[in-house]
Amino acid sequence: MIIRSKAPLRLGLAGGGTDVSPYSDEFGGFVLNATINMYAHCTIETTHDNRISFYAADRDEYFETELTEQLELDGRLNLHKGIYNRVVRQFRGGKPLSLRMTTYSDAPAGSGLGSSSTMAVAMLKAFVELLHLPLGEYDIAYLGYQIERMDVGLSGGKQDQYAATFGGFNFIEFYAEDRVIVNPLRIKNWIINELENSMILVYTGTSRESATIIEEQIRNTKAKNSQSLDAMHQLKADALTMKEATLKGDIKTIARCLAHSWEAKKKMAAGISNDRLDQLYSAALKAGAYAGKVSGAGGGGFMIFMVDPVKRIQVIKELVKLDAQVTNFHFAKDGTQGWRI
Repeated sequence: MIIRSKAPLRLGLAGGGTDVSPYSDEFGGFVLNATINMYAHCTIETTHDNRISFYAADRDEYFETELTEQLELDGRLNLHKGIYNRVVRQFRGGKPLSLRMTTYSDAPAGSGLGSSSTMAVAMLKAFVELLHLPLGEYDIAYLGYQIERMDVGLSGGKQDQYAATFGGFNFIEFYAEDRVIVNPLRIKNWIINELENSMILVYTGTSRESATIIEEQIRNTKAKNSQSLDAMHQLKADALTMKEATLKGDIKTIARCLAHSWEAKKKMAAGISNDRLDQLYSAALKAGAYAGKVSGAGGGGFMIFMVDPVKRIQVIKELVKLDAQVTNFHFAKDGTQGWRI
């Protein structure tokens, strides 16, 4: 039997970082994000050779072992192993599965588009389809969060798993005790079209390890660092402003909010911006862009710029001169999907 699944990557539009504990536990977090037509993909093939094999095709990483109920997290494809371990333990009563799993993502690791969490959701969705598990969107997202953050020990927030599972434009609230409320936004088609024409998505040419930035953010929150906390409060407020502006199609307010959030975000932790990101930001604004920010934790990955559509090509030309890679995209309304072959 062959099962395939995919889950959409997301753009972090506002509030990113406020979904990370302990900030979200103490103050509550608000995030606005939207999924795009770039995906994490998973294929599971059931086998009869009493073997378990994982292949991350985009990273050219391979792991194979004899059939077992628990795989050691030794640094090789730990996310794949963590998903397998939890599924076997929680839904199979410890009975192992003989299978071959192949994965790949449309974006590189460290992209700032939520690639690792989206991959976790895609793999879980494949197992849901394979085993007919009675899990809804909240269940899949929370299970992905538990596996990634607790079982595997990867640092990060909660927004990516929910974005990938639900899909579309979502305003998401985060509270203590892992309580999450997803508010899907009904965005008119003309607004989606205008946003797509007004946004430029650029890969900076460098990926980054988000864990280092996030861990510093966590330390700053625990230490009650006033600059970091004030910045996060501002990001939370910006998410509310951005939500209203997005629902109305108010591009100028979205752009102002983006600029405001980028300045606040840089105060959360060291390394969120750097010379390369500053260079691209400056070049885009000089060419006519309204504003921009990094999608994700910062340090590299993808940047989003807001621009008057008539100046779009002009801005793109300047960014390409700096060896940035412009990525065409459309917003994706659907969340994770799985199907049988």
